[in-house]
Amino acid sequence: MTSSEKPIVLYYYELSPYSKKVVWYLALKGLKFQQCIQPRIMPRPDLSRLGVKYRRIPVLTIGRDIYLDTRHIISKLSELEPGKNARLSVATTPEQKALQRLLQAYMIDSGLSRCIVQLILQKTRGMMDPEFIKDRTEFMSGASFFPPEALEAMRPDTIRRVKDGFEFLEQTLLCDGREWLLGTAGPTIGDIEMAWPLLWLERVPGARPEECISEAKFPKVFAWMERFKSTAQKSLDDLGELATLSGEEAAKLILSSDYHEADGHVDEADVLVQHQKLKKGQLVRMWPTDTGSNHKDLGELVSVTDKEVVIEAKAEDGGLVRIHAQRHGFAVAPCEE
Repeated sequence: MTSSEKPIVLYYYELSPYSKKVVWYLALKGLKFQQCIQPRIMPRPDLSRLGVKYRRIPVLTIGRDIYLDTRHIISKLSELEPGKNARLSVATTPEQKALQRLLQAYMIDSGLSRCIVQLILQKTRGMMDPEFIKDRTEFMSGASFFPPEALEAMRPDTIRRVKDGFEFLEQTLLCDGREWLLGTAGPTIGDIEMAWPLLWLERVPGARPEECISEAKFPKVFAWMERFKSTAQKSLDDLGELATLSGEEAAKLILSSDYHEADGHVDEADVLVQHQKLKKGQLVRMWPTDTGSNHKDLGELVSVTDKEVVIEAKAEDGGLVRIHAQRHGFAVAPCEE
């Protein structure tokens, strides 16, 4: 797929570590984008203008197509041709492709990123803000949001598990002196997936337990982190100044654009489609199954494949958009109302 002529708009807030992944990917691939800066906590009326109920950040649009979840966003952006001054390398061999997928799963699904979050929360000012705590408790569907005493009790095991992550990189992938995790000429998605939480940990003063995790103990990991940060910053500088849109400006731009992707189909052989008797054009709800699950998007079913579900939703002004979510970690069900 060639570089999109449709406008790319990223909805995010600057301190969001998940947003850093997408910003880095866009910059390293040389894709110019526009930004719509969001508040750290709900509500987010700019996204409501588009008819989006999903509450996680970031959200990316290409034309009138809206993409949820960082993994799905990056997967969609990977289909575009790189722009000018791209520094991103692509996994090409079977071994590189397999390792990249395993690194994506390792950081999130092993619980390593969650442990890093726990260390960061002990040092973040957000834990002193009642509104932040209230927002994140709702985000976790009412579950207790890491009370300080629980964080302190978990700290020894949390440090051990984060240290294991540093040892994994130091003693395996980086032990032969390579610059990038997959042995490529430049950083890949695999580097981005591993770098974002480690650099987040480094960015919050006092979050990293220096007695256990230091440059002296893990020189190759820290050199790789600095190399990644420098390369990503150079790529951002190459993009030039980014246009910042208000919510109204962003919605007007998006809703006046064409769709980025062609109309899809509902795979009638899909197990979910058969089980729920889903049909194209049927009114459905779609939502993430882990966090933010109280916020369900409503729309007519456009397509179901083994990779994603797409619905067509109404914006506040009556215009139509298509919302894309990956199959992993998202649910869809008929709306009986």
